Amino acid sequence: MFQAAIEAHRRIVIVGAGFGGLSAAKLLTDTALDVTVVDQHNYHLFQPLLYQVATASLSPADIATPIRSLLRKVDNVKVILAKVSGVDVARQEVMAEGHRIPFDDLIIATGAEHDYFGNEWAQFLPGLKTIDDAISIRCRILLAFELAETETDANERRRLLNFVVVGGGPTGVEMAGSIAELVNRTLASDFRIIDPRAARIILIEAAPRLLTSFDPSLSETARRSLEQLGVEVRLRAGVTGCDSGGASIGAERIESRTIIWAAGVKATPAAEWLGAEHDCAGRVKVETDLSVPGHPNIFVIGDAALMLGANGKPQPGDPGVAKQQGKYVAKLLIARNKSKTFPTFRYRHLGSIAAIGRKSAIVQMHWLKLTGLLGWLVWSVAHIYYLIGFRSRTFVAMNWAWNYLTLQRGTRLITGVAGSGVEEMARCVPSPAAAKVDGAALPRPPAPTLEHKHRHAPRNRHSNCEELRVNKVSPFYHPKGVATSLMSSGLPTAWSKHAARLTFS
Repeated sequence: MFQAAIEAHRRIVIVGAGFGGLSAAKLLTDTALDVTVVDQHNYHLFQPLLYQVATASLSPADIATPIRSLLRKVDNVKVILAKVSGVDVARQEVMAEGHRIPFDDLIIATGAEHDYFGNEWAQFLPGLKTIDDAISIRCRILLAFELAETETDANERRRLLNFVVVGGGPTGVEMAGSIAELVNRTLASDFRIIDPRAARIILIEAAPRLLTSFDPSLSETARRSLEQLGVEVRLRAGVTGCDSGGASIGAERIESRTIIWAAGVKATPAAEWLGAEHDCAGRVKVETDLSVPGHPNIFVIGDAALMLGANGKPQPGDPGVAKQQGKYVAKLLIARNKSKTFPTFRYRHLGSIAAIGRKSAIVQMHWLKLTGLLGWLVWSVAHIYYLIGFRSRTFVAMNWAWNYLTLQRGTRLITGVAGSGVEEMARCVPSPAAAKVDGAALPRPPAPTLEHKHRHAPRNRHSNCEELRVNKVSPFYHPKGVATSLMSSGLPTAWSKHAARLTFS
């Protein structure tokens, strides 16, 4: 009889444990519904602070919380670590790494991914969506200074010390400001040959102004603040080409080994899974209750959904929208389970915020506009409040206080978990000019960049995430977690003779 009662419960599957998916799951706890949360990562990530991981302000553990720990006291919710590959709408099953997970109601909250608008730039233009992205970008930034310290070729050194951020939205503005603070303060006295303050930071935006979702006066304030930090702001400029040595803006060429993409995103392939109508960015067009047309039991929320607001424009792709939509769908399903009706979804815009460096931010909440230090304090309080868990709030607040008072940053965390498989993070490799012996160029890969990707050997060697500090060794890293010779990376043997020259910490 007990088993029959369990089977009678309505089965709800939530794909994605981001802001929307987790908000829905938490509201569905302790209800007469069986909930399954499926995610390719075992943690919930607070993406708005990901850029601080990429610039050494925070540790990944400060902004990521294990999903199971968040739901461990809930009996009606289970968690599955797997990467979803499709949805069988006819059989009402989610397909994930060999599993077929049945559902009565489905919530898709898979978020967004990088969009390069049809260009093959992914290997040269890393974006910032995951912890692995942040670690890879940090590797590029820190290694650029280490290579520049020992670089004898002036042109190559200049290329290494040029940093380009493409995209003038909140992510691009915050990233450019944080890199400027890193080079002007944290790294300013760490090197003996180069002066990190001589680094050139360029922010490229195709629109006439930065932060187009903000009031024009705040956009102008953001531009001035960035320029005071030493950031070159290029407006009405679009990237027309990119390779391992730099980017092109029309006819102009900017030489750089570190180019970061913050210009465009597209929805994950939820529309393909469902065979649903979508816009050019892949967002599923949903009804006013966030359900897919023709499928009242399938919902798409967050960055994967296209829903027009009262002004006829798509609702913004930010955490606030996803959280409100997740809570709405959860309440709707609870009401349906009790045979009650529920009103259509209405989004309440709470405001927009963006940080510019360590003590300046812009805040727009309806008629209220704040800038400078006061805006930064509001920004800080808002982010600490929305962080998940007491530990994260405490550690982030302490790190910010420490960074503010001492100007010091520094954390090391290597992660490589994607679904139930383990991938090694993108590895950094030396620049072409760095690989020389007595003035003679050494053999090198056909298209050298600041990263080298390869898979681990046995899949179970890194079944757990490890914190690892690499100090005074080759920037290549063996799957066992120790520094090894460059020979083990698969590069030409001659390169291994100079492993000692390439160091980072």
